[in-house]
Amino acid sequence: MINFNRFFSSLPLLLATLAVQYDEGKTESNAERLLKFGNSLLAQGQLAEALTQFNSAVDNDPKNYMAYYKRATVYLALGKSKAALPDLKMTMKLKPDFTSAFIHHGNILLKIGKMDEAAKDYQEALRQDPNNQEAKTNFESIPALKEHIIDAGQFVKENRLTEAVDYYSRVVMYMPWNVTFRALRAEVYMKEGSYYKAIDDYKSITKLKPDSMAEYLQMSKLHYALGDLEDALSDVRECLKLDQDHKQCLPHYKKLKKLDKQYSQAQEFINGGRYEEAIQKYTKTLDTEPDVPLYKMRSKAKICHCYRKLHKTVEAFKICNEVLEHDEENVDVLLDRGETYLIDEMYDKAIEDFRKADEIENTQRTEEALNRAQKLHKQSLKRDYYKILGVKRNARKKEILKAYRKLAQQWHPDKHEEGPAKDKASKMFMDIAAAKEVLSDPDKRQMFDQGEDPLDPEEQQKRQQWGQPFGGGFNPFGSGGGFKFHFP
Repeated sequence: MINFNRFFSSLPLLLATLAVQYDEGKTESNAERLLKFGNSLLAQGQLAEALTQFNSAVDNDPKNYMAYYKRATVYLALGKSKAALPDLKMTMKLKPDFTSAFIHHGNILLKIGKMDEAAKDYQEALRQDPNNQEAKTNFESIPALKEHIIDAGQFVKENRLTEAVDYYSRVVMYMPWNVTFRALRAEVYMKEGSYYKAIDDYKSITKLKPDSMAEYLQMSKLHYALGDLEDALSDVRECLKLDQDHKQCLPHYKKLKKLDKQYSQAQEFINGGRYEEAIQKYTKTLDTEPDVPLYKMRSKAKICHCYRKLHKTVEAFKICNEVLEHDEENVDVLLDRGETYLIDEMYDKAIEDFRKADEIENTQRTEEALNRAQKLHKQSLKRDYYKILGVKRNARKKEILKAYRKLAQQWHPDKHEEGPAKDKASKMFMDIAAAKEVLSDPDKRQMFDQGEDPLDPEEQQKRQQWGQPFGGGFNPFGSGGGFKFHFP
């Protein structure tokens, strides 16, 4: 079956070939026909096809300077500047008065940093065409570039890093294919702490030289120092592709791979609510990487989170504080410490942490945490059902009911004589019953934990206005209360 899409897409190329063969076959040489066809393809942006035609033209007529020049043009368009140099050299040899060939040859030499050789090409171009502005500008830039290189080196010695970067950048602008000056600028970037800029230079170097193991290793170390563990692993793998037994890349890779695996396993434990195991795994990362503060603090921040989830407030406070001493704007840790303050009912401190986190990040999670803490603080000034029953905020329903029964027996009004003692018992009994009603009901308990009292008359009224549940008041002695006591 005919593939019409492929047929029609190749039709222009076929017609152009036939046209050249038919119309010009009798009057032009084979090389000239190939050149004309190559030019047509080049104009259409079909570089690979044009290169094929120019290769054939060179083979058919090795003394045709234009065939070499056109092939060099394609090499340059393909980013293969080194391949273009011999063709331009041959063009200059076959046609010594071809000014453009000298300029292109000089431009390539200048870009790779061969300034003296480039200067000779520009001089010859200017001898042939004294008004050629491109040759004149580039030729006159060379002495200044040599001075910039010397000055940049002196600035580095004097620790004038900003000026050194500026001068090396001027050099790199004219010599973008020179590995040496990019490497020198990268070193200055590292000294001033501009790691990402240094990485960009090293990345360019890896495209300019085939044996880039040292550059890939340096990129990996910089990404690692920045906390970009995934990128660091990717870089060092490129080094190992070039040399799988590289003496520096291999141990560096093993360390990074081990740390990455530990982090992944620890996060899986957190996702599964296995916080004790997560703490153990994050503690091991501190042995894998004991020196780089960024990773130590990253692991300790996660340990802080796990202790908070386990309601181990003493341990959580200790390690959260340690992280915040190094990074006071760590939002995750501020939120975890704030939650720990809530567990210990230190509402002012919690609000302070949540407010700071919200100022830094200002997202839904920080706003919700702050609003919840403010509600809980307001609620704490009223009735605290957890305190009434004497249970922790993370107490299970079984513990709540047990505490309720014990206190209900203690404070039941029937067990107290008439007078102040009975009045106090009635008040305590009502509070105990209210606490039991709220904390034993998942929905009401959730509302209370979010800072709302489902038995508060004002809040009941608001909920009724909005059509929400839990209206109708509360009577511990009513028939629907369900509070029956059987004393031995």
